[in-house]
Amino acid sequence: MHSHCHKPRTEGIDKIARKKLMLASMLCVIFMIAEIIGGIYSNSLAIATDAAHLMADLASFMISLFALWIAARPSTKRLSFGWYRAEVIGALLSVLMIWVVTAILFYLAVLRTINKDFELDGEVMLITSGLGILVNIIMGATLHHHGHSHGGGGGHHEEQNINVRAAFVHVLSDFVQSLGVFIAALVIYFKPEWNIIDPICTFLFSVLVLVTTLAIMRDAIVVLMEGTPKYLDYTEVMQTFLQIEGVVRVHNLRIWALSINKIALAAHLAVEPTTNTEQVLREATQTVHAKYNFFETTLQIEEFQPDMEDCNQCSNPV
Repeated sequence: MHSHCHKPRTEGIDKIARKKLMLASMLCVIFMIAEIIGGIYSNSLAIATDAAHLMADLASFMISLFALWIAARPSTKRLSFGWYRAEVIGALLSVLMIWVVTAILFYLAVLRTINKDFELDGEVMLITSGLGILVNIIMGATLHHHGHSHGGGGGHHEEQNINVRAAFVHVLSDFVQSLGVFIAALVIYFKPEWNIIDPICTFLFSVLVLVTTLAIMRDAIVVLMEGTPKYLDYTEVMQTFLQIEGVVRVHNLRIWALSINKIALAAHLAVEPTTNTEQVLREATQTVHAKYNFFETTLQIEEFQPDMEDCNQCSNPV
C-alpha cells in the first residue's frame, strides 16, 4: 500500500553547506572591514564600491544560512505554511540597503569626476585589491568544493546545494570586480595622474552591483506575488496530469513559490465516472513528486461534468 507520509522536511538541511557558508561569511566580513579601511586610507571610491559588493555577497550568504535554518522550524497555527517567506523579506531588505549604499558611492563618484580635486594612495589600493582577489579565490574554492556532486543525486541533492551554488555565483561576480579594482590600482600606482580611473571604476562597479542584486529582487517579487517560477512550465505540468489514465480535465491548477526554492502545487483533477479515484490520486501524486519534487502538493479528485468546459471558474489561465 502506498504510504501517505510526507517526505521529511528537514532532509534538505545540509550541515556541510551551513559550515561552508558560515566560513565564507566570516571571510567576507573580515575582508569587507579591511576594504572599508583600505578605501578610507587610499581615498578610493572603487575599493569602497567593491566593499559594497562584498556587502551584497554577505547578504546572500546570510539569506542562504537563514533558509537552511528556517527549514527546520515547524509551522504554527498562525503561520500554517511555516516561516519560508521570511527568507524573501530578508532578501528584499538587504537589496534595498545595498542600493542605498551604492547610490551614495555613485553620487560621490559624480562629484569627483566634476571637481577632479582628489588624491589616491596607489600602494594601499594595490595591496587592498590584491587581498580582495585572494579572499575571493579562497571563498570561491570553499563553496565550489562543496557544490561538486558525488553520485547520481536527484532533485533532493540539487535542493541541498542550491543555496551554496547561488553564493558561489555572487563570489564569482565579486572576483571579477576585485580584479578590475586591482588593474585600476596598478594603473594609478604607476600613473598617479590617471586617478580619474577610480570614479570611472565606481560607475562600472555600481552597475555590476545593480545587475547582480536585480536578480535577487526579481525572484523575491515573484515569490511575494505567488508567481510560477520561471524554470517550471505551467502547460507541461498540466499535460503531466492529463496523461494519467482516467483524467479528463485539469482545472484550478495553481503553482506558486513558498520561498525561492520551495514550490507548492494545488489542482482539481476531473475524472471519468468509472475511474478508480484512489488509483488516480496515488499515481498523480507520485508522478509530480518524482518529476518536479514539489514541496507541497494538494490534489482534489472530482467527477467530470460537461458544463466544466464552459465554466469561467474552471477555465485555465491564458
